[in-house]
Amino acid sequence: MIFIPGANTSDNDSLTTGRSDLALFHGNTIKVCVLCLLLPIPIFAIMGNLFIMAAVARFQSLRTPTNAFVISLAVADFLVAVLVMPFSLVRSIDSWHFGHCFCQAHFLLDVTFCTSSIFNLSCVALDRYIAVCDPLHYPARMTPRCVALLLLHCWILPLVISSLCVFFGMNTQSSPAAVSSIAQQDTQTCLASFHIPYAFATSAVSFFIPMGFMLFAYGRIFMVAQRQARWIHAIEHRTGHLQMNQSTMRTDSTRQAHVERYSLRKERKAAKTLGLIMGVFLFCWFPFFCLNVLNPLRGYSINPLVMEASMWLGYANSSLNPFLYTFFNKNYRRAFIAMLGRGSLVSTKTRNTATTKNEIDETC
Repeated sequence: MIFIPGANTSDNDSLTTGRSDLALFHGNTIKVCVLCLLLPIPIFAIMGNLFIMAAVARFQSLRTPTNAFVISLAVADFLVAVLVMPFSLVRSIDSWHFGHCFCQAHFLLDVTFCTSSIFNLSCVALDRYIAVCDPLHYPARMTPRCVALLLLHCWILPLVISSLCVFFGMNTQSSPAAVSSIAQQDTQTCLASFHIPYAFATSAVSFFIPMGFMLFAYGRIFMVAQRQARWIHAIEHRTGHLQMNQSTMRTDSTRQAHVERYSLRKERKAAKTLGLIMGVFLFCWFPFFCLNVLNPLRGYSINPLVMEASMWLGYANSSLNPFLYTFFNKNYRRAFIAMLGRGSLVSTKTRNTATTKNEIDETC
């Protein structure tokens, strides 16, 4: 989402030197290495998100409110991989060859789809928060109309943000170094160096506010999962005492030990899964948005390589989301196995009916 200087293939061969100066990497060997490092990101993003969309389209049992947000997330990540990453890859390896007008379009698509991806992640967290923490009111709150409105906001608001950035020229504020360079005088650049107020506003709306909500939601889900595990253990323990007699003492003791081990495994699984979800999200996007705010504060002096690396780290989140939000889900695993011809997906009404315990199991 941040664009660094890149030359425009313009009118004559006199721009060759400018393009060379603006290139991030010099030497074919280095460029090939960078290409091999970055190319798997869009490839995995395309393949993983296509699998998700195909699974939901084929199996009706996957068409639930939660999966509505997951499929929207998959569409956003797929569009990032198809419409944004290829051009960013060319710019990262060499320089910008697509002109000023397409630079604006690329910026608009980049901000829209990446922000939409983050908003969809927030909606997944909201859906699971309501399902786990307030399961009795979940059907009344997550109605088809409510889901549709949330999905609409996940796409309209990012489009408005990116359009305002382009319309008001927030993404064309050149850094002092770029303005003074010879290449800047002779060629067009593809920059997104925000003014300080806009850098704070866009970063807060696109990342920091959703991040705060996701931390709160998954923190509450984890606490509910722990409490639920303790309740199960306490109930089983009390039942065991009531039913305990000399003939069944050994069996009950064994069962109680099993339940205790299950509760501890459940708590550890919840901690690991929720920690992995938030850890990957923060690892991918936190550096980028921090640099996005710091860059104008430091006079746009942050190394372009650092900015580019942080941007691709954010892109990597689009290739990791399919694994985090679906491949760890039993229903999706069954769907993928069925699509690969190794089994069948049994669609029953009972499987789609979620109790509090089942919601926690699917979330964790």
